[in-house]
Amino acid sequence: MKKVFAISIICLLLAVLVSCTSKEKKPQPVLGYRTVKIIEKQGLKFKDLNKNGKLDKYEDWRLSAEERSKDLLSKMSLEEKVGFMLINSANMVGQRVADTSGGKLKASDLSEVGAGQSGGGFGMNRQRQGSADTARRDAPGRNRQGSQNRAGGRTQNTNGERIANMNSSAGTTKVVKEFHNRHFILRANESARITAEWTNKLQALCESEPLGIPAIIASNPRNNITTNASLGTSVGTTVFTSWPGELGLSAMRDLSLVHEFADDSRQEWLAVGLRKGYMYMADLATEPRWSRVNGTFGENSEWVAKMIREIVLGFQGEKLSPTSVALTTKHFPGGGSGKGGQDSHFEWGKAEIYPGGMFKNNLISFQAAIDAGTSAIMPYYSLPSGTEFEEVGYAYNKGVIHDLLRTKMGFKGIINSDTGPLTSMPWGVENLTKPERYKKAIEAGVNLFSGESDPSVLLEVVKSGSLDINLIDSSVVRLLNEKFVLGLFENPYVDEDAAEKIVNNDKFRERAAVAMRESIVLLRNHNDALPLKPKTKVYFESLQRNARGPVSDVPNVYLNNDNKYDVQFVKTPGEAEVLILWLQPTGNSLFGSTGEPISLSLSKCGVDVSYVNKLTVKKPAILVVNYSNPWVINEVYNEKTKNVKGVLATFGTAPDALLDVITGKFNPSGKMPFSTPVSDLAVENQKEDVPGYLEGPGYALFNYDEGLSYKKK
Repeated sequence: MKKVFAISIICLLLAVLVSCTSKEKKPQPVLGYRTVKIIEKQGLKFKDLNKNGKLDKYEDWRLSAEERSKDLLSKMSLEEKVGFMLINSANMVGQRVADTSGGKLKASDLSEVGAGQSGGGFGMNRQRQGSADTARRDAPGRNRQGSQNRAGGRTQNTNGERIANMNSSAGTTKVVKEFHNRHFILRANESARITAEWTNKLQALCESEPLGIPAIIASNPRNNITTNASLGTSVGTTVFTSWPGELGLSAMRDLSLVHEFADDSRQEWLAVGLRKGYMYMADLATEPRWSRVNGTFGENSEWVAKMIREIVLGFQGEKLSPTSVALTTKHFPGGGSGKGGQDSHFEWGKAEIYPGGMFKNNLISFQAAIDAGTSAIMPYYSLPSGTEFEEVGYAYNKGVIHDLLRTKMGFKGIINSDTGPLTSMPWGVENLTKPERYKKAIEAGVNLFSGESDPSVLLEVVKSGSLDINLIDSSVVRLLNEKFVLGLFENPYVDEDAAEKIVNNDKFRERAAVAMRESIVLLRNHNDALPLKPKTKVYFESLQRNARGPVSDVPNVYLNNDNKYDVQFVKTPGEAEVLILWLQPTGNSLFGSTGEPISLSLSKCGVDVSYVNKLTVKKPAILVVNYSNPWVINEVYNEKTKNVKGVLATFGTAPDALLDVITGKFNPSGKMPFSTPVSDLAVENQKEDVPGYLEGPGYALFNYDEGLSYKKK
């Protein structure tokens, strides 16, 4: 009898323990709501999201995310489940359209036309920004790489770039109410207040639906200076605090400041309601011709791993929480070794090759992201050529994303396809129908499909019985878990007034200014020409061709000293004692690829080489090169260019940061994030998967990790 009693007590204690574990003591969270009622229970408040007048498990914030997800899953229809597995662009009316509406529309109103027709999208804003960019002389006979495009069947945006499936074909209300989408990508570029107002309106619409499931709104990077932003890779210049480009962050060699960048950016995103980042790239810049090198952290896998770790921890924290921005690390297992530097947005660039046998080298940075807790990972369009894996695109590649990523590398988060593999970049599965592609991708491990809004085809696949419903359910649970952990079910709304104060505040700008200066690399300083001597007469011209606007013959000359620098800026080269020429090559646009061989020589990348040489032959010059790829600069810097006294590298920075370095107000400390080849021939002979520092002697002009500082006097 005593034994039975003891067992009963133990069982009771275990039950209590389980109950306590299930409902951990958590403080009452702030509840944000617009139309739902509040349920009070035991002095605590909960949102009645499904409007049934009682507290359901998924509404109970005391329960674990897993318990809540399973309960909500049981309440979702099949139509709601499949719609939940899709993500596409959503849009706002935008300021431009609102201004012409006669007061009928607000910029932050939800767009009720397809995103491609909306006035608030990336293309329109970037076109306006581009018109203000400095446009300089086009080189005579310049070979404009990417001026033609053979990619028929893709959506064309307002800049003439062609892209697959980046816009929903339906208005916002339809995709929420009929398509049951709850994942969205914001590509619009508006003020902090307008963005915050829009996210609140979208959340209110989602709250009004029967289950009250909130939206999660993603974006591409918004905090990095970039000179060649393309739709789908970056939002370009925004109201957010401007930090160096990704290569510049890497060049700083300052992991503490990298973490600070991520944390400051997190606060800005959180303030306007952006809770998921389609970023950052863990790919390696081993192929110098790749048009996405500028989005990487360089060529060294061990260093990139350290960078990615700090980025993930800065945006997400030690673990995902209501103050996190969830990251989607991309592009697994690396897209930086495309044959000939071509990109897999196009058929001619679909193959990732590994002539140096360094496939595994690409995994090091992704493992760092996994270990740091990245919420999601995005596989690239490419297919692996000449490896142990099936030669199909990574979104369809079970050996890569299930066996390797999930099983061997231990990733437990969301696998989010890139935009368009079902319709426009179905490499290796071209002969399959769209329903068959859905089936293969889901069985391989994809949980969320980017570039899709209408769930009808996926619904057809599931209803046909050809796909295991458990795969759908497990995907939905993963996606729900993320939303619950982020606290979106409790409060998806933001304070619009606070957003204006937080975004681009003085403290953030001050820290970003330090990063701008730390990112600059001094590569050559012949005869200690730098820093410039006081009272030097300086002609400072930025040479950047605007790929989106008309060419201008008006040089972009820096004249505004306002006594910040102890030098004299002059209007013409003839007046100067020293020339500063800031070259900003444009390269081949990601979505302007032609499939033709890619050159990294400056004359093929928007730089008027003859103009530069005419100047430098007459006067001592400091060459500054903005590197979005490892450019070949032998046309302007070689054994004959005796007047070039110094060379610096930038990776997206501000003129005042550059001048602080050149005049000695800031001692340069940056290091190169990649090697730069000595010639186009060196580029042609290198191996796509081998980082430049391993290519052997004779390959590099400037070496990986190279960088000088001024001598202390």
